[in-house]
Amino acid sequence: MSRPNVLFLMSDQHRADVAGFAGNSVVRTPHLDELARSGVVFDNAYTPSPICIPGRQSLMAGQFPRTAKCERFGDDLPPFSLTWAKRLSQWGYRSVCAGKLHHLGADQMQGWTERVAPDAEVWPRYIEGLQNDLPAFAAELGTGKWTNQKEIERAGVAYGPYQRFDERATQAACDVIESHFVGAAYDRPRAPQPLLLKVSLVQPHYPYFTDEEKFAYYLNRVPIFEGQTPFSHPKLGQTQAGPIPQVSPRDIRRATAAYYGMTEAADAHFGTVLRSLENVGQNLDDWLIIYTTDHGEMLGQHAIWEKTQFFEGSARVPLIVRWPRRFGARRVRENVNLCDLFPTLCELCDVPIPEKSETVGGAGLDGESLVSLLSGEAKGWRDETVSQFGAGDVMIKRGALKYCFYERFGGAEVLFDLERDPHETQNFLKEPRYEAKIESLRARRRELGFGRPR
Repeated sequence: MSRPNVLFLMSDQHRADVAGFAGNSVVRTPHLDELARSGVVFDNAYTPSPICIPGRQSLMAGQFPRTAKCERFGDDLPPFSLTWAKRLSQWGYRSVCAGKLHHLGADQMQGWTERVAPDAEVWPRYIEGLQNDLPAFAAELGTGKWTNQKEIERAGVAYGPYQRFDERATQAACDVIESHFVGAAYDRPRAPQPLLLKVSLVQPHYPYFTDEEKFAYYLNRVPIFEGQTPFSHPKLGQTQAGPIPQVSPRDIRRATAAYYGMTEAADAHFGTVLRSLENVGQNLDDWLIIYTTDHGEMLGQHAIWEKTQFFEGSARVPLIVRWPRRFGARRVRENVNLCDLFPTLCELCDVPIPEKSETVGGAGLDGESLVSLLSGEAKGWRDETVSQFGAGDVMIKRGALKYCFYERFGGAEVLFDLERDPHETQNFLKEPRYEAKIESLRARRRELGFGRPR
């Protein structure tokens, strides 16, 4: 089988349960739902880090944040690192990213051969001789960071910078498709060269803005997390951006409605890209199509907004892999990680998985190919996933058990059992029945380099 063209669709901060294919009967996501209907849906996919930059760079490197040395917001992969974009480029792919990559370092390409409608970062650290003592300049209004309080209070009908950005990225992606497969001006398409096209949007990332039609549709339909109390834990019970917001049910409803509207908008942009492919004569069944996001959004659950938590709303992500020519439609229950996509892409595109010495830091890939799961063969799968926040907090999930360790908070531990408590309201750490499993998870944590021996 020849190497497939690859379409990698990515949103930003998309909560896994806000999608029709995830069982949400309110949100309108018809294009993602169709990909899911005929693709493989991973119901327990997790981000390697529940915050933008480490999550995104770990995804690209196929390594956990500690391995990739990209643990905090503001870090970046070393220049010219081996990402899966670079790997596929090395083996003949035209690799194009339309939209967000979130690089802050000296290498703004990180393996892509082309970038169209790229994101412009606030901190241009790649400028040699940048004077860091210059006064800070405000970002474009609405793209900096309000407090959670203000983010929620300002939610509603608006046309903001992220809406404009996604429109530009979508149009740029469609232009690439037209030039690659038709090239009408010169009648010389590049179709014999396989295409890797990433369409990377920023919605439904806050600020919570949507148009009037979507806001009106969702306002009285959305389920909201009302009357939530913070979890009793120094990390899980706090928000990333200031104090826990004191907002009314009306404020929560408006922010949630806007978020649903942004999710629908992202889905519509993906639909535009898919139609563009069909318009130039492409059969979508011949394409390897992947959809995911960088992390989730708490949306007021446990009184928390945004991300940075190991709760399901923040750490679990939607993941669809569609290639009907090779894989039938199914749902996968095993735990997987976005780092697994690097070796998966290599295997599916007939590209050698890199040697350990070729990877970032010479440390090898942390991800494992998902091809066996895509084929319906779960035998031998470890059923474990890992997520990290900052330099010392780590989550390890095996089966339904989720173990969280917080080095910054004196080595505090939490154990969730999602079968017994799917809403994550109880810490089962002290229950005797879990003692052996907890010790095994602690051993794995130490193996990953977190915390001292107990």
